[in-house]
Amino acid sequence: MARTRLGTRHAVRQQLEAGLSAADTLGTGLSAGRWIATNAFSGKAFVLRIDEATVRDGAGAFVDDLTLLAQHRVHPIVIAPDAASAQHLVRTINRSSSVAVSLRGSDAALLPKTPNGIGRIHTPLIETLTGAGYIPVVEPTAFSVFAESDADVAADDVACAIGAACSAARAIFFHRAGGVLDPHTQALIDELTPAEALALADDATTNADESLRSAMRAAARGVRNGIPAAQIVDGRRSHAAVAELLTAHHCGTQVTGGLIVAA
Repeated sequence: MARTRLGTRHAVRQQLEAGLSAADTLGTGLSAGRWIATNAFSGKAFVLRIDEATVRDGAGAFVDDLTLLAQHRVHPIVIAPDAASAQHLVRTINRSSSVAVSLRGSDAALLPKTPNGIGRIHTPLIETLTGAGYIPVVEPTAFSVFAESDADVAADDVACAIGAACSAARAIFFHRAGGVLDPHTQALIDELTPAEALALADDATTNADESLRSAMRAAARGVRNGIPAAQIVDGRRSHAAVAELLTAHHCGTQVTGGLIVAA
């Protein structure tokens, strides 16, 4: 069923450094920037669902990655785990580049609340911001016409919905596990179809907590709704946000393929 990865994260890191001088130069936008500007991600949305561990332990390199992407016409859209994390990340980004904008579900009715969860995403605000070079950082809240305040919703669901609505080229879900382990071998799985990801998420023998299972389900739904691929990676890994764009390998577990259905 699952394809386990050959090689190690260290090997992926070596490829990144060999192809682009060194990972430490990514923030300067030199060879990395020229590579991004000519590849299939240029001009496309790139959804990043971050976790608390990334905000706490890996914010420096992550901010460098976001700035690099935005400078070279890749449109990052960040989904925060909660309001406090969103505000912290916006302040961190804006200390150096003044391009981050915090959004809630009620802003321009971005994330409408329905009885079944999140309704049809209103994308013009996000598209206007990303087209002008800004980085939206979205709090996981949804807007209800009849409520006095926004309702909390799952960040994974927000990432899935926004990625599909904005025709994202990729969706990345940060999780401290770094990917999905094969329940039989405990090896890191390299690639899954949406059906395989959903089956493993519902399998009691899978070594995964509920937050990882949620990410697996959201990645599978996103791909089924038109996102070409979704990754589950450890966001604390240096430059995890751009490794997918800059190397032939993907880090963590990728969900891809399968039937595309209407959003």
